[in-house]
This record gives sequence, structure tokens and C-alpha cells, in this order.
Amino acid sequence: MKKIAVIHDLSGLGKCSLTAAIPVISAMGVQACPLPTAILSNQTGYGSYFWDDYTDRMELIMDEWKKTGFTPDGVYTGFLGDARQVDLILKFVDMFCTEGTHILVDPVMGDRGETYKTYSETLCEKMRTLVREATVITPNLTEALLLLYGEGGMKERMKALSDMEETQLLKEIETSGRELTQRFGLEAIVITGVEVSGSDGRARMGNLVLEKEKADWCFSVKEGGSYSGTGDLLASVLSAGMVRGIPMKACVEKAVEFLSGAIHDAVEEGTDRNDGVCFEKYLGILTQI
Repeated sequence: MKKIAVIHDLSGLGKCSLTAAIPVISAMGVQACPLPTAILSNQTGYGSYFWDDYTDRMELIMDEWKKTGFTPDGVYTGFLGDARQVDLILKFVDMFCTEGTHILVDPVMGDRGETYKTYSETLCEKMRTLVREATVITPNLTEALLLLYGEGGMKERMKALSDMEETQLLKEIETSGRELTQRFGLEAIVITGVEVSGSDGRARMGNLVLEKEKADWCFSVKEGGSYSGTGDLLASVLSAGMVRGIPMKACVEKAVEFLSGAIHDAVEEGTDRNDGVCFEKYLGILTQI
């Protein structure tokens, strides 16, 4: 069985990070090997939370894994609290990865034109170093532009993009995706969660897949608001598909099918966005890829 080292935080409530990644990766027939970056009572969207930073313990876990001869087929990194954790992941790559190891980096730094509280230009520069080690990255549009231009440039370009009609917008995003692929030497990139409105006024969510110089968009009707963990669920599907050699377009299409049902049920049930989506009963979809 193939193994993925999943380097993420563990949040007790919120259906995100490791609690999203482990069941998804397992359902796709790959072993998830968690390396926690922090332990949280619940994800940070709630009104309050307990946070136990695991930065100083990550290396201790890595040392024990090294003794076992652990060699992962893949690595999947998600939310990182600071630049120090990026350095530890770069050390992890040196310790455990071979030429055959596939690495997926979700460069969590911001969304909807705003950076997260943990963001700094130092973190962004470190993230660029990590992205250069990646096989695939899964930024949202904000994070893609942060990687290319930093915070100031991202805000300027987000403003310019907001004034474009759909066809031009999608072309500009494809251009940014190709620039990322070339600058960082990536095999593939998936720019996630691009919201567009069609001529009928209905909002759609798009994911751009760039792989082997080919660009494909995968759209779904937008339903509900922004839910905790949906990006983690999508990236988890892609990470398992990556080590199994499944093309990214097929992985994204399956992830969208999986998430569409989960989001629909969350809307129907009136689930609070912080609690995440109702994905559990749809895990069977992921065995069909």
C-alpha cells in the first residue's frame, strides 16, 4: 500500500486538516501517515480555540520515523503556522524523499484577496522555497498571486481581475497559472475556488487544472457559503490520486463530485460553516477512481 506523509494540524472540531485528510486518503486506498504541526480544540473560525504548537515536537517524530526506514510515496502539506515549520518540512524532504516521492503543497496563506493572520512576507518567501520542491500545488487565486507577487502585488491584481468579464478573467488566471508552473518547475497546478457568474446570473465555482501544458476548467454550481475544510478535502483527493498516478483533471472531477453532495447536504441541514460539510456518506465515491 502506498503511503502519504500528511503534514497538517489536527483540529478536534471543524472537519478540516487531518480529520478531513485521513478518511479521504484512506478511502482512496492510500495510507495516511499524519505528522501534526499543531493540535487545536477546534479550527480557528470559531469564536475561541485552544492551540498547542507542535513545531518543537515535529523533529522528534521525524527522528523516530527515520529509525523505521520510513520512505513515503507522497507528502501532502497544508496549513503551516510560521516560517519555522516550512524549514522543518524542507528538512523532512531531505530526510525522507527520493526522486520517486510526489509532493503536494497547499500553500495556505489567504483567501478572497486577504491574507490570514499568520501571513508574513517571510512566510511567503519560505513557501516559495517549499513550492519549488513540489510536484503539484493547490493554491486558491489569492495564494497563487501571493506566490507570484507578494501581498501588495496580489491586492493590485485582485482588484484588476474583479473588473473583468468571465472570458478575460479565466484567461488571466490561466496566464498566472502557467507563470507559476514555469517559475517553480511544477508538473501540475490546480487553482481552486474561482467564483464566476454566468449569463443566467447563477454563481459557479471553478477549479483550473494545468498539467502537461494543458489547461482545463472544472465547474460546479455554487451552493451555500464558504465551509470549513472543503479545500483540505479537495487537496486530499488530489494527493492520493497523485501517488496513484491518476491525472489531476480526473482527480479534480472526482473531488468536485464528492464535494458537491457533501455541500448540498450541509446546506439542506443548515450546518454552521465552521462545522464543515457532510462528507462522510460520500466517501464511497472516492473508491470509484
